[in-house]
Amino acid sequence: MVKVKVLNSKDGYNILADYYAKKEKYWDSFEKDQVLPLLGEVKNKQILDVGAGNGRLSLKLAKLGAEVTSLDVSNEMLNKLKIKKLKLKITTVIGEAENLLFDNDSFDIVVATFLIVHLKDLRMFFNEVYRVLKPGGLFLVTNINQRKAPEIKVNKDLIEVESYYHRPEQVIEDLEELAFSVEQEKFVKEEDVWINQIILAKK
Repeated sequence: MVKVKVLNSKDGYNILADYYAKKEKYWDSFEKDQVLPLLGEVKNKQILDVGAGNGRLSLKLAKLGAEVTSLDVSNEMLNKLKIKKLKLKITTVIGEAENLLFDNDSFDIVVATFLIVHLKDLRMFFNEVYRVLKPGGLFLVTNINQRKAPEIKVNKDLIEVESYYHRPEQVIEDLEELAFSVEQEKFVKEEDVWINQIILAKK
């Protein structure tokens, strides 16, 4: 029997970069094209994509004319984005979500999709987002309904990336405690079960 290796986000995604790069349509299915419309006009906006991975969302935003900063803990995931970005306005940064290496009031919009499932304490991250957002700036965050991370086979190993389940009402409560105004909340569902919570908040 193969023992599962539970790894932190940095180590896990460095190993799984190739696997995740091939699954973009699958990740898109959790959003049902509901993310970009919530953000409105993004042309010339300064946008921070936290947990950008291989740039699934960063590339879409850059193609719409946004100036995107893509941050991730995994250099291997960001390397996939570097190959793709061509002449788009995308800057890649290796860093931690709970300690954003940017000045106060730096961004018009912060997005974080498929990220908070890997964070134990959301308030640390939300506080950092609030700090780097300009007054009136938007924060779009998604919360997938995942009680246990998938086990992914790589060569002879089974890899699982450390993850945490967050109740939808608790995510809203944490945002509001930090003075965010929750503008919209949507749920993507399969039959009667929610698979993704999508929240648009404002500073």
